[in-house]
Amino acid sequence: MTDPQVAILMLSLFIVLVLLGFPIAFTLVAMGVGFGYYAYYSGAPSSIGDIFNNNIFYLLNQNTYSVMENDTLVAIPLFLFMGYVVERANIVDRLFFSLYQAARNLPGSLAIAALLTCAVFSTASGIVGAVVTLMGLLAYPAMSNAGYQKSFASGVICAGGTLGILIPPSIMLIVYAAIAELSPLRLYAAAVFPGLLLAGLYIVYVIIRVWWNPSLAPKPAEEDIPPRSEVYLNLLVSFVPLTVLIMLVLGSILGGLATPAEAAAMGALGGLVLAALYRSLTWRKVKESVFLTAKATAMVCWLFVGSWTFASVFSFLGGHDIIEHWFLAMNLQPWQFLILAQLIIFLLGWPLEWSEILIIFVPIFLPMLDTFGVNPYFFAMLVALNLQTSFLTPPMAMSAYYLKGVLKSRIELIEIFKGLMPYLGIVILTMVLMYQFPGIALWFPDYLFGEYIP
Repeated sequence: MTDPQVAILMLSLFIVLVLLGFPIAFTLVAMGVGFGYYAYYSGAPSSIGDIFNNNIFYLLNQNTYSVMENDTLVAIPLFLFMGYVVERANIVDRLFFSLYQAARNLPGSLAIAALLTCAVFSTASGIVGAVVTLMGLLAYPAMSNAGYQKSFASGVICAGGTLGILIPPSIMLIVYAAIAELSPLRLYAAAVFPGLLLAGLYIVYVIIRVWWNPSLAPKPAEEDIPPRSEVYLNLLVSFVPLTVLIMLVLGSILGGLATPAEAAAMGALGGLVLAALYRSLTWRKVKESVFLTAKATAMVCWLFVGSWTFASVFSFLGGHDIIEHWFLAMNLQPWQFLILAQLIIFLLGWPLEWSEILIIFVPIFLPMLDTFGVNPYFFAMLVALNLQTSFLTPPMAMSAYYLKGVLKSRIELIEIFKGLMPYLGIVILTMVLMYQFPGIALWFPDYLFGEYIP
């Protein structure tokens, strides 16, 4: 076999192993080292010690060191810690029920409150699993007790939970910035309006759907709603502090006052202060937040180490060149390239999560952006929207499995899948709108930082 054929075999074997359930990060490391040993093999070893005299081990060591010294990635554990502290301080519980009371006159008020809570909490957490799990424990029982249709309620929670990888400050965008060597500030600015547009379309869909079919989400009984003055007071107390914290973090980044890592540190401290103000700060909750942060950060770091090693070996064997030549040989127009690239990423979302797609497959397309004259920040936003589908597309819709994991026998997986389908269509509609009107993604970063010049 030629080296490029070995590269394609390497990629195919990785997808098969992931589908079989092997841990992704360590599968990447193992395959990177295994195929890398072949790629960098320089002759039969003369002694036992020479077995480890192979450049793949140096590459693995360098990739590990690069992850540890990457200043951009420092923001990840700090944002995670902020999210976990907010989650364990029961701030989200108060926010959800306050929003529900405030939206009581709208069709599907509980669903709207769940989507708004997901959007706000997502900006503080950025972890889809954490948002879906918490809202599954908090919002689904409330919707179920109110007589909401099971598939409708589950679809709201799963779709809303995925907003965290798009709406800034998003961990996914930090990872993208590190991979594509783009400014995280511009990426954050570019993601603001697409994220708000997607969340807004979700809410519009809920209102129209419930207005058309009220049996999906019965209206709340009048006796269950407190007086208007109490509603506004609850909303003020629960919504404003968390929103101020998020706006301070995001504003300091977009305003150039702080790097993402510095803003994340401020957010982590602010989360502790907020929990203390709500009298929810305990040593046990802090320890839980630190443990979950370390666990999630370790996973992300090993994904980076494994993915960079895998991608380096894949490229060294000529895998990237094969795919790039295949694209260029088709003589595509820029719009055709964008559609084909997004279609591939969409299909990859069936078996893979956003992290593997982003770290392994997106770099394949990045060198071709200049060839087709595509703005890298516009392409990044198309990818960010597209990656929403990796959590919503059966059979590997991870948000559905997160929700099923907490609800257990109270709902069947097929009902969750059924509820996800409309939101999958809304994501695709948002991508089409952004393609037709690129200013949705590009106006704000150009306004803040000047027009992008390659």
